Amino acid sequence: MFLALTFGMLIVRTDPAHPTDHNMVILSPVFALGVIACIFYAIALMLAPTRALIQTFRPIFIVDGYVRYRAPDAESPVDSNGYVAVLTEDSAIACEWPTIGDVPLRAMTVPALSEFSEYGGVHRIDGRPTGVLPDRIARFGVGVVKRREIIP
Repeated sequence: MFLALTFGMLIVRTDPAHPTDHNMVILSPVFALGVIACIFYAIALMLAPTRALIQTFRPIFIVDGYVRYRAPDAESPVDSNGYVAVLTEDSAIACEWPTIGDVPLRAMTVPALSEFSEYGGVHRIDGRPTGVLPDRIARFGVGVVKRREIIP
C-alpha cells in the first residue's frame, strides 16, 4: 500500500494549473519511510518461524546410553523444575534441556535407548514417545486444534 502511494505521488500531477509541477513529491518520502518500516517489520516477524523451520532439518540422534534427571539449580529458569539430559554410554552429556513443571525432579539416571534432537528435546525413551512430538500430524496442520483433546 505504501509502495503504491509512494510511486503514485511521484507520477501524478495534482494541480491542472501547473502541469509541470509535481506537488505530491513532498509527501512521497513519508510513504517511502512507511515502505521501509513495513519491510523491516516483515523481516522481524519472520525471523523466529524461519529459524524454527531451519532447525527442523537438523539431525535426530539415537543414543544407547542413559537419561539423567536432576533438580533445578541456581541458574535455572524461574518456571523450571529441573533438567533432563541424554548421556552417552560412557556417561558424557550428549544434550540437556530444562523442564517445566510444579514438582522438582529427583536426581536419577536410568539406562535407556533415547531418540532426541537439539531443538526438540527427547522424542522417545526406549521406544515410548515422550509427548514432545505427536505420533502423527494432520496434513498442513489443519485440524490440530481439535486433536489437542486426543494428545495426552
